Amino acid sequence: MKAFRKGITQILNGLAGISFIAMVILTCWQVLTRYVLKNPSTWSEELVGYLFAWMSLLGASIVTCERGHMNIPIIVEKFGEKAQKGLNCFGEVVAFLFSAVILVFGGIKITTLAMGQMTSSLGVPIGIFYIVLPLCGILNMIYTVLNIVDIWNNQANQSQINQENQINQTEEKEAK
Repeated sequence: MKAFRKGITQILNGLAGISFIAMVILTCWQVLTRYVLKNPSTWSEELVGYLFAWMSLLGASIVTCERGHMNIPIIVEKFGEKAQKGLNCFGEVVAFLFSAVILVFGGIKITTLAMGQMTSSLGVPIGIFYIVLPLCGILNMIYTVLNIVDIWNNQANQSQINQENQINQTEEKEAK
């Protein structure tokens, strides 16, 4: 399961990174066309907005993988080990339900609805850009299930996950 999680996370990191680089390049293009060429590029401005949404949602899935979503550890730490497991699992279940209802179900509805509308500058269906909602919802659901399994197997607490992430990042830097 760790290899599966690591593989998905590397793909997400790559997609979010590519999105960020594309946003930087397109924003520079916007500045060039607006102030140097005196002919503003409208399509690039629109695309940057959609890429920002994609990057944000992909980043949210990465945060879900790392169990970095909002929590209140000072309260959870006051309980015993079994209660901590239960509260941590409850948090993951809430994240799973949010992902299932809002991101997947709602995302499919809005994506389907928006397929009939075209973007003003790019001329493609808006629904293409909304596909990220159900995609990230499904990824979040997968990650929350993996997180629950790790919690029940005593393999996951926040400090362990942070340490593993730091070790993985260090190993990746040394490999380069």
